[in-house]
Amino acid sequence: MSERGELVLQRRDDALELRVNGVFVMDTAHTETERLLAGETLGRVDRDGLRVLIGGLGLGFTLREVLADQRVAEARVVEIEPDLLDWHRRGLVPDTEGVLDDPRTRVNLGDIAEVLDTLEPCDVLLLDVDNGPDFLVYEDNSALYEASFLGRCADALVPGGTAAVWSADASPQLLAAMREVFGECAELVIPVTLGQRETTYHLFVARKQVELEQAGFEDSLQHQ
Repeated sequence: MSERGELVLQRRDDALELRVNGVFVMDTAHTETERLLAGETLGRVDRDGLRVLIGGLGLGFTLREVLADQRVAEARVVEIEPDLLDWHRRGLVPDTEGVLDDPRTRVNLGDIAEVLDTLEPCDVLLLDVDNGPDFLVYEDNSALYEASFLGRCADALVPGGTAAVWSADASPQLLAAMREVFGECAELVIPVTLGQRETTYHLFVARKQVELEQAGFEDSLQHQ
């Protein structure tokens, strides 16, 4: 139990399931989109020595996928729930056991909205702190899907850096906010089978434009 409510890790059939205040968040049976959040985004980056920031640890599958990329020099995770960090450190999530022990992993306990501006710039930012703007576990997280916070995410990226946001469903409002901040945004639709139900999860991926560092630099080139 935290100040945000009840956090439960339970076994259902052959999978572990994470619930917050009785609401399903994720499980170890359907991890495709958590892994794609990392894989698809890193696949769009063509440099080495990557610094990756992950908002939300969850069951660790995004972090595990990030660490599998040998170009990653640092993977910083911001997680608000201390119990979730404790469960990982105690090995209670066997599928991703050891991800916090990787020497490239850095952990910040706290709210991503509060600590983002204190962190060093990153090459890749992966945001998966809730079920998306329309299926929130914590109502306060609604601000994380708005242009004002996404603009702060853009500021946290190096020029040419890439950001991705996970959502349990399509969100025209989120897509519009990402495009307002980044100019262009790709929405990736991933089919998922949950029991007998067919649904889709969504990734919103955008790249920070490379801006000229000095005013008038482009004009000076034209006159050379």
